[in-house]
Amino acid sequence: MEQDGPSGVLLIDKAPDMTSHDVVAIARRALNTKKIGHCGTLDPMATGLLMLVIGRATKIQDLLMSEDKQYQGTITLGTSTSTQDRQGDVLETKAVPDLSSEQIHAAFDTFLGPFEQIPPMVSAIKKDGVPLYKLARKGQVIERDPRPVHITSYEVTRVALPEIDFTVNCSKGFYVRTYAHDLGERLGTLGHLSALRRTRSGKFTLERAVPVADLKTTPREVLLNAMISLAEISLMRGA
Repeated sequence: MEQDGPSGVLLIDKAPDMTSHDVVAIARRALNTKKIGHCGTLDPMATGLLMLVIGRATKIQDLLMSEDKQYQGTITLGTSTSTQDRQGDVLETKAVPDLSSEQIHAAFDTFLGPFEQIPPMVSAIKKDGVPLYKLARKGQVIERDPRPVHITSYEVTRVALPEIDFTVNCSKGFYVRTYAHDLGERLGTLGHLSALRRTRSGKFTLERAVPVADLKTTPREVLLNAMISLAEISLMRGA
């Protein structure tokens, strides 16, 4: 049954303070297989859905990464940071106006539909073969071309200024950190992303995700049974 090793997609619920590569390394040991990749990097501070492609599923990695995503996040207003999230250095602070619900929704509305987003310096986009985040670490800032993205829907779920919680459904290649930063400016102040959780990627949700802590203790057979097969993925995608 496993002539070339296991194949399929294993959904993981990533914990904070670990990289996506850390999760891959743990899964590699747990499944005793080398051929594993992940779809859509989650920053160390982020939690939630990380899709691991295993064996032959690595061939559909790009296809799976092209799907739209859903995130839950928190913007903290009044402060901008070097990474546009809470892990960066504070660059500037500014007073937070007494914003009404109407003003907040009006700002979110300006980002509905298609628009262009300038990727952050702390990103994996490459300039002359070098990831931007490596240049950023050296204090370099280079011009980045705007990229087309879109938001299909959003919901503001909590307002307790300076914090605003939201859910956003967006295209691939969308930077939620940049969204938080740009919303801060649109609201007449500054902003950065202080919490992030990915809850959906395409048709995959957290419902079938294995908590990353369980990867180390769950028997291999149980993890293999938790994998979504290539046949099921074809059905899910309507192929």
